[in-house]
Amino acid sequence: MKHLSIALLLLTATTALVRAETLTLAPTEITEWKAVQARVESRDVVPARARIGGVIADLSISEGDLVTAGQQLGLVKDDKIAFQIAAQDAQQAALEAQLVTAEAEYKRADTLVNQGVVTRQRLAQLATDVEVIRNQIAATKASRAVLTQQETEGAVIAPADGRVLTVPATRGSVILPGEAIATIGSGGFFLRLAVPERFAGELEAGAEIRIATEGGESEGRLAKIYPEIDNGRVIADVEVDRLDTAFVNARVLVEVPVGKRAALLAPAAAVSTRHGIDFLSVRNHAGETVERTVILGALQTGEHEGMVEIISGAQAGETVVLP
Repeated sequence: MKHLSIALLLLTATTALVRAETLTLAPTEITEWKAVQARVESRDVVPARARIGGVIADLSISEGDLVTAGQQLGLVKDDKIAFQIAAQDAQQAALEAQLVTAEAEYKRADTLVNQGVVTRQRLAQLATDVEVIRNQIAATKASRAVLTQQETEGAVIAPADGRVLTVPATRGSVILPGEAIATIGSGGFFLRLAVPERFAGELEAGAEIRIATEGGESEGRLAKIYPEIDNGRVIADVEVDRLDTAFVNARVLVEVPVGKRAALLAPAAAVSTRHGIDFLSVRNHAGETVERTVILGALQTGEHEGMVEIISGAQAGETVVLP
């Protein structure tokens, strides 16, 4: 009786061990990935423009520099403005001298009007002359202020925080008002990719994207899908944390989910390789363990980590013997 109990215990343990070391193959839904090239792009490309025309006297930036909004990038000088300011100063001095004379004549006429020497009409005319000269002085000052403001607008200011992408101008060159001195990439950086339009229906905003980097594989998120097809491709933007922005427009290899399909997955540990041929141990109908020659697909990651796809050599419903 005692020996029978021990035998039953051994049989139960053996049965549990056999069950624990086997796996029945069944179709599993996996994600299909498409490898495409993406480019590192800035969200906004803002030109830093010259507000006046003239000669670039100073240029303190170069491609790749980081700048902040309001930072002076260069200086444009127009010598004509200085001459125009000098002309306004001379005109103001002449008008002020005329004003002194006009005020003196008005005061003298005001004194003589009660004696009948000067008519009131003449006095009114002299008062008008004084007021006209004062207004001319005010207009001259306003014109001078405009020229002074133009002179200060020779400073080229960065319109936003970002990285300098291009500097098409050089020191000493002549530029026109509104001409770009530099272009600045601002608003953050992202990846822009183009996927063949046959996969357009499979793309979903928010989907996870695999990104190949020098430090290994990282992840991103499909942030935006543009509705317009460009040259047979769908344009999409990918947001990535800690994206390397040392080189704008640099190409990066990414993998995009473009659909799902059924596949047979087996543990990679159950596959043995001898002489370049892969073998998978399965249990036949007679309960015997035999080795099957199989052709393998890609190793799985994510939720199917540690599994490998069986392309041929095994069928659904067969029992795989685990090592």
